[in-house]
Amino acid sequence: MNAEMDLVDFAVDHARTKGATYAEARFEKQDPENFILKNGVLDALYVGHDQGIGVRVLANGALGFAATNTLTKSAVRGIVDDAVKIAKASRRKTKITFAQEDSIAMNWSVPESKKLADVPVEEKIAEIRNVDKEVTGLGFKLAARFFNLSDNRIRKYFANSEGSRIESYSPRLRVFYFLTMLEGAAVEQAARNYGWSGGWEGVSTWGLSDRVVEEARSMHKSLTEGKKSPEGKMDLVAGPQVAGIASHESCGHPTEADRVLGREAAQAGKSFIPPEGIGMKVGSELVNVVDDPTLEHAIAYYQTDDEGVKARRRYLYKEGRVTEFLQNRETAAALHTRSNGAARAVNYNVEAIVRMANTFVEPKDHTLEEMLEDVKFGVYMKTFMEWNIDDKRYNAKYAGREAYLVENGEVKHPVRNTIIELTTPAFWSAVDAVGKDLDFEAGFCGKSDPGQALDASMGGPTIRLRNVYLR
Repeated sequence: MNAEMDLVDFAVDHARTKGATYAEARFEKQDPENFILKNGVLDALYVGHDQGIGVRVLANGALGFAATNTLTKSAVRGIVDDAVKIAKASRRKTKITFAQEDSIAMNWSVPESKKLADVPVEEKIAEIRNVDKEVTGLGFKLAARFFNLSDNRIRKYFANSEGSRIESYSPRLRVFYFLTMLEGAAVEQAARNYGWSGGWEGVSTWGLSDRVVEEARSMHKSLTEGKKSPEGKMDLVAGPQVAGIASHESCGHPTEADRVLGREAAQAGKSFIPPEGIGMKVGSELVNVVDDPTLEHAIAYYQTDDEGVKARRRYLYKEGRVTEFLQNRETAAALHTRSNGAARAVNYNVEAIVRMANTFVEPKDHTLEEMLEDVKFGVYMKTFMEWNIDDKRYNAKYAGREAYLVENGEVKHPVRNTIIELTTPAFWSAVDAVGKDLDFEAGFCGKSDPGQALDASMGGPTIRLRNVYLR
């Protein structure tokens, strides 16, 4: 990668000679591979390679960005010139500044016990075929089975005019599945997504066959034994998957500083939290929601973000109050604080923007049994199938997939179509117990224009909500 590193360094130096007060350049090389197994048949297979350099400059109080996949000095000189022209032509009334950050020189990578590059695609396909055979062997009427396995190997080199020089290597692995089951005229659908930073060993850590088989059995039980979910005010015990989607949608997104400041208003939406909202009460004192890029083996793991800022755990909600926003250097300057390393880009050809990484409810010490035994009447919503939330991340709805009636502390028969619909503060304020059974699901986080769908994960332990309205 030495030639590419020289071009990145050249881009930064050249930008300064053209009048940029700040400049950064990022080389990125991605080697993705993915396939789809649909109803046991290999439906699609893709092996790709993409690399290039993106340059961003600050000049006359405005930003300019340009990128190229032609790795020559003349091409890089051209995108630097374009980026500077864009910035100088912007003529902003409100000048952009960046929060001060220390320069970093480092080389980090995610270890692979079994390198993704060394695993033949035939072995990867065979692994998913075995999972498919396990679930079809149950004998249930599965109208559709969809499995998508993807992996990517991402190498980067970042440099800026403040002296940062950062190399990184991030291998990532993901499996998504979608099942549709029939029983007479009734239909049940389930989708799950697992992610891993590291090598092929990630597949064995998931216990994928066991999880898919368990999912299919619970779907069948719901179809054959499920009854209408009760309506009205009652207690809700929500599993890790439900806590995870709530943490992502009703905490992670509204604490993105670009949303808070209005930059995403016409694209991904706004936030119900105002810029002066640090300290605002949004939940019970038991609620801590964090976003942590340094979580080992999580699919959105990184040690430095795409602005060269060192990553750390961010407490978004702590003891039920807004504690910090997800920041890049631009938003941090506007809010008179420091970046917390939340700037990421999906590839070299787009600018880094404020993004979540691995967002989850921080676990405490309750067991599932302890939370259930204190419920006189309610629902245990183990997983969800559908969610919806408004563009300010305030009014939300979560629809259960696997759910059970709870009476006098005992889990009874399955219930179908459990729906909780309430505001973000009402959801988190109802939490009166937090478990220790932390679990994660992978996902994508989409925003901006042009759109960027980035790796993310979400999770939590089981949580208990008191006296919420279900329908």
